[in-house]
Amino acid sequence: MFLISILRRMALAMVLAAPVVAQPTDGLPTIAPPAPVVESPLEARATAAEEAGNDRNTAQRMANIFGEIEGLHGVGIRVQSGVVTLTGTVTSQADRERAEAIAARFAGVVTVENAIDRTFEVDSNLSPVLEKFVDDLRRMARAVPLFGVALLIGLLIGGLGYLLAAQGRLWRWLAPNAFLAELFASTVRIVAIIAGLIVALQILGATALLGLVLGSAGVIGIALGFAVRDTVDNFVSSLMLSLRQPFRANDHVLIGESEGRVIRLTSRATILMTLDGNHLRIPNATVFKAIILNYSRNPQRRFAFDLGIDAADDPLRAMQVGLAAIRALPNVLDTPRSHAVIEMVGDSNIILRFFAWIDQRETDFGKGRSLAIQAAKQALEQSGFELPEPIYRIRVDAPGDASRLALAAARARPQGRPKSQASAPPTPASDEIEPDCAVEKLVTDERDEAREPDLLDTRRPIE
Repeated sequence: MFLISILRRMALAMVLAAPVVAQPTDGLPTIAPPAPVVESPLEARATAAEEAGNDRNTAQRMANIFGEIEGLHGVGIRVQSGVVTLTGTVTSQADRERAEAIAARFAGVVTVENAIDRTFEVDSNLSPVLEKFVDDLRRMARAVPLFGVALLIGLLIGGLGYLLAAQGRLWRWLAPNAFLAELFASTVRIVAIIAGLIVALQILGATALLGLVLGSAGVIGIALGFAVRDTVDNFVSSLMLSLRQPFRANDHVLIGESEGRVIRLTSRATILMTLDGNHLRIPNATVFKAIILNYSRNPQRRFAFDLGIDAADDPLRAMQVGLAAIRALPNVLDTPRSHAVIEMVGDSNIILRFFAWIDQRETDFGKGRSLAIQAAKQALEQSGFELPEPIYRIRVDAPGDASRLALAAARARPQGRPKSQASAPPTPASDEIEPDCAVEKLVTDERDEAREPDLLDTRRPIE
């Protein structure tokens, strides 16, 4: 057979090397196409025998491979001219596709005709599943000691983390306040749990599962970050407020439009007691972004009020009279000194604005302001100053009535009171001006009785 193949190749080469040249046309030689090669019957039989041998070898190798694979024992194979035909039955669609994929990888295979049928018999389909389940149970039973060691080491690492996080004195020494101390302790717990899980999975050799867990944790973390961004914002605001300490307990503050006395600062909200005695809880994110007015920070506080006098009166003299009455009050401070200004000149009056200072530790703000208004008003009236109401004048022009209307207007004009010496304002009793401590006492009692955590720290400087 080998000699016949060599002779056939030599004959083909000689035919290709000797082309037939036709008669020249228009002076150019023309090369004729090569003559077709015609095999002898002996050579054709040799080629067919060689292809048949290759098909048999392919079928035999394929059968040997299928015989080693569970589930492909019943597959029949027929190979002819590079076309593989698969027959028989299998128990699952996955086995059918696997047999076709294996056959397609053989050299010389042109195509694969997959005629394998899937059987739905209970025995043939249930037995492999049961065998696989039993094998899995056996492998798990063999892995129980290793799983126990991994679990023990993971729990040991987690337990050490919890033990370290429970050292409250250590974290309070490291952190500037209780909120950060709790944050550090919680971080140690979480890190210990993750470290124990990683070590346990590495001992079990489940590195793929470890990557899946870490990747899932990252994706879940991003999703939760978007979902709870308001909570995170409030958490960060609580941290910043605990560090900056913008107020103390029992301070009288105005946060945005909410006024009251501070009860406590927690990790979620700032709790106030309103001046009506009600509890008001404000989220720390709102407190951190709001404008905070602290009335208790400086005990000296200024108040102001307006009084109007007639447009014909002397405003400077009126200011002197009003200030003398205000300064005579025992609850008004000499320093800073009280003063007054002309606020505006109206159609029928002049508006005077008086300013005075009190000490909030000794005088209630509202009571002190009320007494000052009363004293200034009484002094102005006793000195002959009018505190007029708005006056509207209607002028009617008619022939011959001008003199009569002028006389009537002169008679209707109010006469000023006779000026007299201003008497000293009455001295208020101590219980009339002392601060109202009812709300402050309620806050103090609640702080003494409550056991809730408070982030306000008197040892840290106030902002």
